[in-house]
Amino acid sequence: MAKLKGSERAIAVTALRHAIPYLRMFKDKVFVVKAGGSAFESDDSTRSLVEQLGVLHQLAIRIVLVHGGGPQQNELAAQLGLETRFVDGRRVTDGDALRVASMVLSGQINARILAACRELEVPAVGISGVDAGLVRANRRPPVTRSGGDPATVDYGFVGDIRRIEPAVIEKQLDSGFVPVVSPLSADDAGVLLNINADTVAAEIACALGAEKLILATGAPGILENVADPRSLISYIDRAGLAKMRDEGLLSDGMLPKVASMELALAGGVPRVHVISYASPDSLLLEIFTNEGTGTLVVDDINQLRPAEQTA
Repeated sequence: MAKLKGSERAIAVTALRHAIPYLRMFKDKVFVVKAGGSAFESDDSTRSLVEQLGVLHQLAIRIVLVHGGGPQQNELAAQLGLETRFVDGRRVTDGDALRVASMVLSGQINARILAACRELEVPAVGISGVDAGLVRANRRPPVTRSGGDPATVDYGFVGDIRRIEPAVIEKQLDSGFVPVVSPLSADDAGVLLNINADTVAAEIACALGAEKLILATGAPGILENVADPRSLISYIDRAGLAKMRDEGLLSDGMLPKVASMELALAGGVPRVHVISYASPDSLLLEIFTNEGTGTLVVDDINQLRPAEQTA
């Protein structure tokens, strides 16, 4: 074991002392972490996130990881000469796109995460919404858009969640595993459906009574000005999110995430965090420091503790 210098030892001990209240607060609590496909584009970025999840697991926090795979789906579709289409930030999934999603989500991405977990000795189990009926869903009917172009959108093989079967994940957690969830599901006829990973994460967080939903994105958090990474909003509530949406301050890619935040908060999840997976140790800093690294989202600003308003 490498020896620490005196100043390094002091820093380490101080950090531990500051972390103790959080360790007491979060022991045996459920955290649902959702990370987009960009977080898994390289072995290094995958390893960095998994390493932090492993620390939380060792500290007796019950971790569920839900992953996306958007960039990888876009890349594979392009290689196959297929068009990728989005409406209001949500992917349109025809038959070809569904086959791409299946290969990427429950194949490439899930396997890469599990391989990193094996290397770091994190006891992870890969599952999807199809497994044991974890995510019960129906195919989304065509959607009419107010003032939109086109006026009606058929999202194809995209699913809307009917309910979550929490026992599927609870059994994994009770056995000491970290479930790694692909957001594919199926309807009752066995037709595969692609579901937005942010929505899956929010619904799972609600069903498990999670303490936190953490969205690890490519952005540092929620930005007041999308073009200015320095305009990070430290904390906000549902009313503030609605105001930003009404004023057109949220990008198309952020809209599904905001919908999942609102869903989680309405479903009883006390805290939602938006952080950057690219920022070193962002997950640990967000959880174990008052300042955090990203944006804390709550149902009502008045619910914030004084320490959470230090930034």
